[in-house]
Amino acid sequence: MDDTELRSIVIATLKEIAPEIEEAGLRPERPLRQQVDLDSMDWLNFLVGLAGRLAVEIPEADYRKLATVNDLVAYLRDARRRAG
Repeated sequence: MDDTELRSIVIATLKEIAPEIEEAGLRPERPLRQQVDLDSMDWLNFLVGLAGRLAVEIPEADYRKLATVNDLVAYLRDARRRAG
């Protein structure tokens, strides 16, 4: 799975939590929670959804590393490699 596919999964999972999000308006290098209105429970549901969808583990200790779309894609790419 390449970065483009991972980015699509990140956006699709995000839209399950916040369907009003416009993908074209998201800046991949900016903190995601500053761009979209997600409370901490929505953010947790988003990360759990990504982990389940991609069959990877995202330890709570790593949550702070996952601020931007770019951070998420890189983390998930590496997590899939470690798991595979």
